[in-house]
Amino acid sequence: MGEFDLIRRYFQRPARRAALGVGDDCALLAPAPGMQLAISCDMLVEGRHFFADVRPRLLGHKALAVNLSDLAASGARPLAFTLAISLPRADETWIGEFAAGLLELADQHDCELIGGDTTGGPLNISITVFGEVPSGQALLRSGAQPGDEIWVSGHLGDARLALVALQGHIRLPAALLEQARQRLETPTPRVALGLALRGIASSALDVSDGLLGDLGHILELSRVGATVDSRLALPLMAAAAYPATASWRLEAELQQQCTLAGGDDYELCFTAPAARHAAVLAAGAASNTPVTCIGRIEAQAGLRVIGADGALLQPHWKSFDHFDAD
Repeated sequence: MGEFDLIRRYFQRPARRAALGVGDDCALLAPAPGMQLAISCDMLVEGRHFFADVRPRLLGHKALAVNLSDLAASGARPLAFTLAISLPRADETWIGEFAAGLLELADQHDCELIGGDTTGGPLNISITVFGEVPSGQALLRSGAQPGDEIWVSGHLGDARLALVALQGHIRLPAALLEQARQRLETPTPRVALGLALRGIASSALDVSDGLLGDLGHILELSRVGATVDSRLALPLMAAAAYPATASWRLEAELQQQCTLAGGDDYELCFTAPAARHAAVLAAGAASNTPVTCIGRIEAQAGLRVIGADGALLQPHWKSFDHFDAD
C-alpha cells in the first residue's frame, strides 16, 4: 500500500467546515467573523510518550486528546487538525485501529482532519490543532491576580501511578493498574469546561507535566505567587480511593508525588476571582466536570505547598522535563 493509498483509505474524508480539506497542497480554513484562531502542536514519540505495546486505537485517541486539551486550556472551540505520522511499516490493521481511535474522538468534538503528511521511519505522531475563540476572550496563563482561587478539574495522579507501575518500580493490584492505565492512555480533554470558563477564569493551562510545575508557568507569567493545600489536592487522585489491603497500600509519599508532580493528567488548572466561586462550580456542573479549589494566588512570589500535617511541605520531586538528565 502506497502513501496516497494509505491516506485515501484511512484518513481522507469529505470536507465539512474547511473550504478545502485533505488532498491538495494546502487546506483552506477560515474562522467565523469576530473570532481568533487558536493553534497548538504536540508530538508523541514511541518510547518517550507511549509504550511500544499500546493499543493503536488508544494511541489514536491520545494523540488528538493532548492537542484538544490545549484548546480547552485556551477556552477555544475545536475546528480542525492536521496529522503528520512516521510509520515503521504500512501495517493496515494497526493503521485502521489508530485511525478509528483518532477519528472517533475527532467526531465527538466536531474537529475535522484537513491534511498532514505520512512517511516511513520510527513511530512518531505530530498533530497541529486549530480552534476558534471570540477575539479578546481566550484564556491565558498571564491573568492571575492576588486573591484569585486556584482550581483543578477532574482527578490528578493516576496517569503517573500507572507509568511508575508499568516501568516496574511498584506493583499494583490488577484492577487498580487497569483503572490508572486508562487515565494514562485515554485522557479526557476538558473542552466543554474550557468553553464554560470563558469570562470567569482569570488564567488557565492544562496539566501535562505535573501540577506544581505547570502552575509555576501561571505564576511566572502573571508575576504572582501562590499557596496550594495538598490536603485538598490529594483526594483528587481516583486511585487513592482504592481500598488498602493487608498486601497493598498506596504510600502517602507516592500519592503526593503522583498528584502534585505527576504529569499526563490533561486536566485544567485555572484561577478565578474568589467572588466567582459559585460561577466556577456552575461551569463545572454545566460541563459535567468535577472542579476543586486547591489554593489561592498571592502577591508574595513563589509557590508554597501545605502538607498533610498543616505545615509547609518541601517537595523534593520535580515535574516532567523532556531534557532533564534525571
